[in-house]
Amino acid sequence: MSESAVQLELAGRSYAVACAPGEEARVAALGALIGEKLAGLPADVAASESRSLLFAALLLADELAEWREGLAPPPAPPAATLARLGNIALKIEQLADLFEAFGTAPG
Repeated sequence: MSESAVQLELAGRSYAVACAPGEEARVAALGALIGEKLAGLPADVAASESRSLLFAALLLADELAEWREGLAPPPAPPAATLARLGNIALKIEQLADLFEAFGTAPG
């Protein structure tokens, strides 16, 4: 199986991250999440690269733990995902209308 790589820019450094083919966008999105956490850190915490990455990881782990423990709602899906789901639902409704028009209900 071949590997792909994604370049992530975090804390002023570039990292090549290997991933499976087709996973590049997901890895890039995860890297962007880490970048958002890094950008929100106070300057005194972000003094060193390793410390910055550690705190960003801790913040993300805390959010995940709160979600898993039911202390926080899950994050809202991105707008693009909601739009895609809306389009899929519309197509399903259109297919159901076609089946109904021809008198052949699926199932």
